[in-house]
Amino acid sequence: MRLLTGAIRVSGYGRGAAGLSPRFIGCYRTAGGDDCGTMRWMLMVLAAGPLMADPKKDFARGVLEEAREGDGSQWFEKAREEDPDAWPLVERVALARAGAGDVEGASTLFREFATEHPERLGPQLAYADFLRNSSPGDDFAAKLAGEALERTLEHHPGELSVIRRLFRSYEQRGMRQKSIELFDQVVKRAGAGPALAAAEMARTLFPGDDEKARTLVDEVFLKAMERSPADPVLAKAASEHFRKTSRLPQAVEMLEKHVAADPTSLELRVRLGVLLFAAERGDEGVEVLKQVLEIDPRQGLAHQSLAKYYRRSEMPEKARPHAIEALKIRGGDAGEFVQLAGELLDDQLPRDARLLLEKGLFDHPENAEIAVKLAIATRRDESTRGSAAWRFREAESLSGTDGPATEPAFQLEFAECLLESGQTEPAADRLRTAIRGYGAEQGVEVARAYRRLADVFRQQGRSEAEIRPLQKRADELDPPE
Repeated sequence: MRLLTGAIRVSGYGRGAAGLSPRFIGCYRTAGGDDCGTMRWMLMVLAAGPLMADPKKDFARGVLEEAREGDGSQWFEKAREEDPDAWPLVERVALARAGAGDVEGASTLFREFATEHPERLGPQLAYADFLRNSSPGDDFAAKLAGEALERTLEHHPGELSVIRRLFRSYEQRGMRQKSIELFDQVVKRAGAGPALAAAEMARTLFPGDDEKARTLVDEVFLKAMERSPADPVLAKAASEHFRKTSRLPQAVEMLEKHVAADPTSLELRVRLGVLLFAAERGDEGVEVLKQVLEIDPRQGLAHQSLAKYYRRSEMPEKARPHAIEALKIRGGDAGEFVQLAGELLDDQLPRDARLLLEKGLFDHPENAEIAVKLAIATRRDESTRGSAAWRFREAESLSGTDGPATEPAFQLEFAECLLESGQTEPAADRLRTAIRGYGAEQGVEVARAYRRLADVFRQQGRSEAEIRPLQKRADELDPPE
């Protein structure tokens, strides 16, 4: 079943009846225009045998043969011969011939169909594209493609899909004057499509600092924005044109016009906020992004942009909530989760750190650093302290023998977790590990670990002879006041 429907989809007939000849259209509609219906049709065609029209039957046989991982090309060839006006069949057979190495035969099929149907745009473009792609370094093939596109442009004047291809053809063949003539035609037209095409051509034709060319493109974009300010593709391209030519005020203006015309365009409203920051209009940028978040609080880029702005403005308290939301929504690398969670723990916000790290571990389930931080945050969060032990063991498992779980800070936290559940001996082991892990310059931290180990010994009822050396070593490292 899957093989068959997949083969049908590849055939092109699962995309709709457009391009089929009348003999195929009725059959396709009978199938319901979907894969399941098409398969029922295939079986009906084969069962009916000679009662059905031959092209349908042969096409069905070809699809079924391919579903069996065989070669259905002979059946498609036969169906094409019986129904030569069915463009999807012609295209399929031509590409199959090219895939088998018969580029000349494929080119002939494309050329003959395009010649016989000059009014149909799809076959003309397919023929030109085939010539260009099948022989990229062949001057003769490039010339044929250019001539085919010129003929197509006569039948479809002003068609941008043809003009863009013809422009590339002229450039490939070094026909710069022809390219400029096309550019001159496009810049005189209004609308989003011509504006985008003109900008694309200008980047190829002229140096970036060519004032005359830049002015022409400016005018095209400005006129297009006057006519279609709500077009998001146009607005983004116009804004980028001005931004890349170091004219931020105009880049901002393009997006402001767009947002005024379409307030629901949240993606470009976020982009407007970012550009306002770049233009040193920070308060306006903040206001724009806050408006976006009022509409949709899950706009991750808005949160990220606000976090960066507040950090640059040395307002970490305002930056942090947005940084948290950005990571929760958009994700990030493990280091981002660990760093931000560390800041939250330092600020005595263990619950916020825990929630963030749970998302981080979901995104990076094998990351030991996140698991270590999450264990610590889980213990420090009073609402989850009772279930922290398994987080510590999970972190140790992910860390291995030389990972972040061997760090003294983790071992101390784990010891406290064990003590809270009455496991004094495992806690003492973790404290000893922490003491061995500290460096010589960390005397205060080591002293704290020695004192905690002395407390554990007291809980265990150890003798003063065992406790006294620990207390003495702590006092040597960190003398009491």
